[in-house]
Amino acid sequence: MAQRRRLRPNRMSIMRCLLTCALVTAATLALLTVHVLPSFKAPSYSGAKKLSKRWDVSKKELRWTQELAPPQLSKFIAFSRSRKISQLGSSDRVTSAEFQKLWKPPPSRGFVPCVAPGSSYSSPGQSRGYFLVHANGGLNQMKAGISDMVVVARLINATLVIPKLDKNSFWQDKSKFADVFDEEHFIASLVNDVKIVKKLPPEFAKAKRAVKYFTSWSSVEYYQGEIYQLWDDHQVIRAAKSDARLANNNLPPEIQKLRCRTFFEALRFAPPIEALGKLLVDRMKSIGPYIALHLRYEKDMLAFSGCTYGLSQQESDELAAIRENITHWKVKEIDPSEQRARGYCPLTPKEVGLFLSSLGYPSNTPIYIAAGEIYGGQAHMADLESHFPILMSKEMLASKEELRPFSMHASQMAALDYIVSVESDVFVPSYSGNMARAVEGHRRFLGHRKTIIPDRKMLVHLFDKVDQGLLSEGDKLSDKITEIHRRRQGSPRKRKGPISGTKGRDRFRSEEVFYENPLPDCLCQLSSSDL
Repeated sequence: MAQRRRLRPNRMSIMRCLLTCALVTAATLALLTVHVLPSFKAPSYSGAKKLSKRWDVSKKELRWTQELAPPQLSKFIAFSRSRKISQLGSSDRVTSAEFQKLWKPPPSRGFVPCVAPGSSYSSPGQSRGYFLVHANGGLNQMKAGISDMVVVARLINATLVIPKLDKNSFWQDKSKFADVFDEEHFIASLVNDVKIVKKLPPEFAKAKRAVKYFTSWSSVEYYQGEIYQLWDDHQVIRAAKSDARLANNNLPPEIQKLRCRTFFEALRFAPPIEALGKLLVDRMKSIGPYIALHLRYEKDMLAFSGCTYGLSQQESDELAAIRENITHWKVKEIDPSEQRARGYCPLTPKEVGLFLSSLGYPSNTPIYIAAGEIYGGQAHMADLESHFPILMSKEMLASKEELRPFSMHASQMAALDYIVSVESDVFVPSYSGNMARAVEGHRRFLGHRKTIIPDRKMLVHLFDKVDQGLLSEGDKLSDKITEIHRRRQGSPRKRKGPISGTKGRDRFRSEEVFYENPLPDCLCQLSSSDL
C-alpha cells in the first residue's frame, strides 16, 4: 500500500510534464499561425488534415514582408488568413470544381504570338526627314498612339524622334518618355523597322516643318500619298496628335505585326517601374489567386461620361462643372439616366461587388484595385468592401518609400496598375476605356488569360430590378449573370468589325480596337502536331 502511494507522485509528475509539453507545443503553433506568412494555393480544401497543404511557408516571402512591405500589408494578410481558416467547412468554402470554374483561363486553342517579320520584310529605307510626335491622352492612349506612329514613320520613310508625352491632359503629368518607357529597349527592339533618335539634331531646330493633325483611322495609302508628299517642301513633320490615326483593319500583314511588336514588346516600361510592378505582383500572389479590378470610378471618367448614378446632388454638380470647364471635351449636356441605361457608364463599386458575388467568387477573394483615386473615397467603396473585404492597391502593397519616385506621376502609377493587371489570375474592368482595352489585348497576346468583360447594359437592367424589388439577390440573379457572361471571359475569337448599318466615322468607331484583340493579325494557331 505504501509502495503504491509512493508511485502516485511520480505519475502526477509525468502527467504534469506531458501537459506542459502539450501547452508549449500549442503555444508554438499559435505563434507560427500568427507570424508566418501563408502562400494561399486554392480555397478548395476542407478539414484540418489538409490545412498544412493550404499554407506554405517561404523564407523569401518572409524576407520581403518583414523588411520591405508596409505594415498594412501584414495586417491584410493576417486578416485574409484568419478569414480563410475560419471558413473551412463553411458555406463560403469553394470546391475543387468550383475553383477551376472561377480561376481557370479559357482554352487558348493553340493560339500563340506570331509577329516576326516575313522574309520579304526590308530594313528601313533612306530617311526623308525627321518625324516629331506629340502623344496625347493618358498612359494607354499614348501607348497605342506611339505604336501607330512607329508604323507611320516607316510608311513615310522618316527618322522618328523619341515621342513627347502629353503634359497638358487632365492628369497634368510631366513625365518624359524615358521616365515611363525603357527608351534603350524601345530603340533597340525596332532597329530593323524604323530609324529612331532621342532628339532632333540641332541643325534641324529651325528647319521648315509641317504640323499635321492626321486623319483618324487612315489607310496606308493616305500616309504614303498625301503625307509623304510633305517631304517635298519640309524637312520635319510633326504629328500634333497620335490617337486613333491608323485604321484597325484592312492593313497589310507586316504593318499589323509591326504594331504588335511595338505595343506588346518594344514599349516595355522603364526598369524601375518594371521592378516595382513585379514586386507588387509577387505580393498579391502571396495572398492567393487574385482578381485585378480596373475600377474606373474616378473623377475624370465620371465627369467626362456624365454618369452620376448613386451620387449626391453636390457630387453631380461638381462633375458637371469639371466637364463644362474642360474646353476640349465637346459634349457638355448629358442625360445620366440614358447613359447608364445604354451601358455607357462604369459600374459603381456597389454594382461590381454584386456582379462578382453573383459570378460565384467568395468573399475571401483578394482583389487588387487598379485605379487612381476613387471618387467619393470610402463612402462609395463601402458597398464593395462589404462583399469583398480583402481589397488591395499599390498604396497598400508598397511602402511610401517604394512609391515615392512614382507617386506624383499619373502615367507611372498607371503603369504599375497595368503590370499587376496583366499578370493577375483574373482581370475585370468596370468600364471599357483605354486601359481596359490595352490590358485585355495584352492578356490575349500572352495566351488568352482569363478576362471577364461585364455586359454593363444587361447588368444595369438586372440591378434595377433588384432595387425595385422585382428580383432578389441569390441563385436566380446569379444564374442570369453567369449565363450572360459565359462567353465573355477572354477566349480566342477574331476581332469584331464595324456594326452593321453604321457609316463614315461612326463605322470606324464601332469597330473593336486593334490593340484590344490582336487576332488574327498577330496570333497564329498551332497545328495539332505542334501542340
